[in-house]
Amino acid sequence: MPENTEKTDLLAELAAARAALTATVQGLTDEELGANPTVSALCLGGLIKHVASIEESWLRFVVEGPSAMRLDLPDGVTWADFAAGTAREYPQWAIDHQNEFRMLPGDSLAGILRRYEEVAARTEEVVATVDLDTTHPLPDAPWNEPGGVRSARRVLVHVIAETAQHAGHADILRETLDGRKSS
Repeated sequence: MPENTEKTDLLAELAAARAALTATVQGLTDEELGANPTVSALCLGGLIKHVASIEESWLRFVVEGPSAMRLDLPDGVTWADFAAGTAREYPQWAIDHQNEFRMLPGDSLAGILRRYEEVAARTEEVVATVDLDTTHPLPDAPWNEPGGVRSARRVLVHVIAETAQHAGHADILRETLDGRKSS
């Protein structure tokens, strides 16, 4: 654990949010992980896959800058086409993003949790060595403000918020699935 108190505090908050999220899947089968017990398309396994992917992507951004978040569109496809769902072709990153939210053949509770632990360990390594004031420009995308930048600190705060938000979603899914509350 880094000696920097701010880094220690940020990592502790992230660990608490991760623990709240992973508590929601304890004792479930792989089939239950993929269940959609609400009108939402969200499933518990997919939420953990998504949060692990988002954390991994943002921490790569901290180290590598905007090239770590390639958001290229196929030739002839515009962001308007993409947003409207009328693109003639979708980029692999968008397909991968959609697949994060669902259980795919071969996905398992053990595998999903193992990957999340690997992502968490990598996050701790990066945070231990990075200057939290390091900034990078955001990649060009309609959801990023033009000319926007993010510091490593703000990235960590975002990852904590995203993880906590999805832990809340997961808690609702689990309670709907079998009545169990994780907190």
